[in-house]
Amino acid sequence: MHVRRICVVVFSTIVVVLAAGCSTVTRQAVDEARIESLIGRMTVEEKVGQLSLYAPAGVDIVANPQAAKQSLAQQLADIRAGRVTGLFNNEGLEGKRRAQQAAVNESRLGIPLIFGADIIHGFRTVFPVPLAEAASWEPALAERTARASAEEASADGFRWTFAPMVDISRDARWGRGVEGAGEDVYLGRQFATMRVRGFQGNDLSRPDAMLATPKHFAGYGAAEGGLDYNTVDLSERTLREVYLPPFHAAIDAGALSIMSAFNEIGGIPSNANAALLTGVLRKEWGFDGFVVSDYTADEELIAHGFAADGREAARRAFLAGTDVSMQSGLYMKYLPALVASGEVPMSRLDEAVRRVLRVKMRLGLFDRPFQGLEAGPETSRFDMAAHQALARDAAVRSIVLLKNDKDLLPLPRSGRKIALIGPFAGTSDLFGPWRVFPDQAPPVGIEEAMRAHLESPDLLTVARGADVDAAIPGGIAAAVEAAYAADVVVLSIGENEQMSGESRSRSDIEIPKAQQDLADAVVATGKPVVVLLRNGRPLALRGGVRRADAILVTWFLGSQTGPAIADVLYGDVNPSGRLPVSFPQTPGQVPYYYSHKRTGRPQLADAPAQMYKARYLDATNDALYPFGHGLGYARIRYDALELPSNRMPWDGPLHVHARISNGGARDAEEVVQLYIGARSASVTRPVRELKGFRKVHVKAGRSADVDFTLTRADLMFIGQELKPTVEPGAFDLWVGPSATQGLKTRFVLTAPD
Repeated sequence: MHVRRICVVVFSTIVVVLAAGCSTVTRQAVDEARIESLIGRMTVEEKVGQLSLYAPAGVDIVANPQAAKQSLAQQLADIRAGRVTGLFNNEGLEGKRRAQQAAVNESRLGIPLIFGADIIHGFRTVFPVPLAEAASWEPALAERTARASAEEASADGFRWTFAPMVDISRDARWGRGVEGAGEDVYLGRQFATMRVRGFQGNDLSRPDAMLATPKHFAGYGAAEGGLDYNTVDLSERTLREVYLPPFHAAIDAGALSIMSAFNEIGGIPSNANAALLTGVLRKEWGFDGFVVSDYTADEELIAHGFAADGREAARRAFLAGTDVSMQSGLYMKYLPALVASGEVPMSRLDEAVRRVLRVKMRLGLFDRPFQGLEAGPETSRFDMAAHQALARDAAVRSIVLLKNDKDLLPLPRSGRKIALIGPFAGTSDLFGPWRVFPDQAPPVGIEEAMRAHLESPDLLTVARGADVDAAIPGGIAAAVEAAYAADVVVLSIGENEQMSGESRSRSDIEIPKAQQDLADAVVATGKPVVVLLRNGRPLALRGGVRRADAILVTWFLGSQTGPAIADVLYGDVNPSGRLPVSFPQTPGQVPYYYSHKRTGRPQLADAPAQMYKARYLDATNDALYPFGHGLGYARIRYDALELPSNRMPWDGPLHVHARISNGGARDAEEVVQLYIGARSASVTRPVRELKGFRKVHVKAGRSADVDFTLTRADLMFIGQELKPTVEPGAFDLWVGPSATQGLKTRFVLTAPD
């Protein structure tokens, strides 16, 4: 619609005519008037249509069960009738163009559709899964990969992504932890912010911008037993201190849609939780975007036992604050009658529609509804080569070196025979979960990349040894023979793509038995062994895996998996990844996280085990590998920790200075981490909390200075009145390489004058 036509609609609405045009009217005012004009002309059914989102007809979506399936003819008829706000995961331009044509040129009001998708860690180019990317401890890297993903997906007509997942995950059994940034609130907030910025860019109306959708609101990562979709029962304090802050950060970064969660909290399903969706989001945080349900989550209120039927489910979800229904069709089926009966106020319906239309306006869909849907080669709209280079860089930075006894790594390129053993030597299981769309760039596997790095490819032999979760007849014997014939074994084991992600909870987070037997046999040969872990969660390592000389966490790294792993194995890159999650000693320790409480009977890490303390009989309370842990090919030493004053003024900063030195022969990148712990407070506090980090380049044989600044806001917690508060008192402070190491000092926050 041209500007002068907009002016006619706007000023006829308010009975004002400006012959000179609308140059004095702000764009926002024009858009708001245009929205009000549309709402005034819409039928109730058309209004509800703007709140109804569906999967495309005739398309099977791998990632979701199918519900309320329609024929293509029926879906196009519904679009022409104004009963659909958008479609999701409909890959390809032709179907989107046809649907948008029906909405814009064949419906009564011409309101454009929005096309959404699960763009979790890439589109054509597949980047490391989000948990892996969090291991880089580089939120700016996540911004870059999200931006690249948005460029590729928007070239296929998508303007809305159901990402980032910002749930805090502290139970390794939960499969969806692979989609988030791990166990820590501070780190989670940083990645939530930068992923939103990456997807949306600095202007939502740009053709390559995608509307971000932080999910799942809220507490989804705290599902009991690590079981997906399960009940959550949290104190409000824990909810506000741990699970809500990443959402707040995402909204502050500009997110204008949020997805509600499947789970309940304290008996109230999140999709119908007015305290969350209206109280926290709207009233406390001032969120002015819209809330979309997760896939059929409104209908699932019936299975929860929270609604007797679909009509009640639609009413409860909508009145609580869920604006858009995904896939169930309940809103279209029941909201018109609920409005007619007065059970749902027209004002509530209009406000939900207003929120959706505002976002469509900001995306530029009204002015350019076919932007990104033009014919022509999709790949001409972005730089695929640059994105592949970014994928390799992101993958390299995501790898974590857990162990490197006797400096086994890096490997030489010549002179040593290497046996690559395990089920992940090829190109399978590299992408990870959420492979929704076809035609992704072919991945490069470990074998191919290792051969390319060797002076002679014949130095590498390959033996599968075992399948992912089943023995191969003669497999272990062949692997042991290959190990004896080699100088070094590279053992690639772990999880396949089907073991992490949605609906993929595991009660046992150890290496599957067939692979564990393989690892035990190979390590028993006495040959030096490098373990390459393929995983989407923390794993409890035991036996031969734990005893291996070197261990690399390689996650699911995407399109450039093989080259990235080879870059690290052969020393082209000094690994700089650090764990965003704690690796427990045993499965029985989970849920496990570093920022736990002391309890009244703490078993101190540096004290002998005692009875009547909070401890296990068969394991210590420590992690096998703690949050923040990671090694490189250089020797980093923490030399000094200084505070100009050990007293932090109430209204002033506390400056923290540390010095680290590189005693190795290689340049290194060190993640310097700052933790604090309150000595006492009116509410018990975690033993440590991350409050800052810096990724610092340190040249070989040189030192680097690292500075942090703390303010009173960094010491805030949820007090007894369930409000943010800060209390004067004594604090421990650590600067070090992980959550359990580092130099320590103390400071005191002084009381206000």
